[in-house]
Amino acid sequence: QVQLVESGGGLVQPGGSLRLSCATSGSIFNWNTMGWYRQATGKQRELVATITPSGITNYRDSLQGRFAISRDVAKNTVYLEMNSLKPEDTAVYYCNARTGSGFDYWGQGTQVTVSS
Repeated sequence: QVQLVESGGGLVQPGGSLRLSCATSGSIFNWNTMGWYRQATGKQRELVATITPSGITNYRDSLQGRFAISRDVAKNTVYLEMNSLKPEDTAVYYCNARTGSGFDYWGQGTQVTVSS
């Protein structure tokens, strides 16, 4: 059974930072593109960032420069560093693993709330 275990969400003031973590098994981590998506209330889920097994990253255009995705091979963990957070970044953030055949695995989601 594939598990993606997210952590690190919470309440932060505008301008603050958070780091999300997503831990999974080595078989998933080593062979599939990992990513973060988010879904705000009443909106569709959208791409935040992805990282391939070789370390190639891709970002939602509007987030590049504030968000950074990275991976720790020794820990089978993907991170999302979020800086200069804005209220519009408030959403449930989901970890994703996409196989070569296009199948998606999802984590349970972690809430990020940006508010003063």
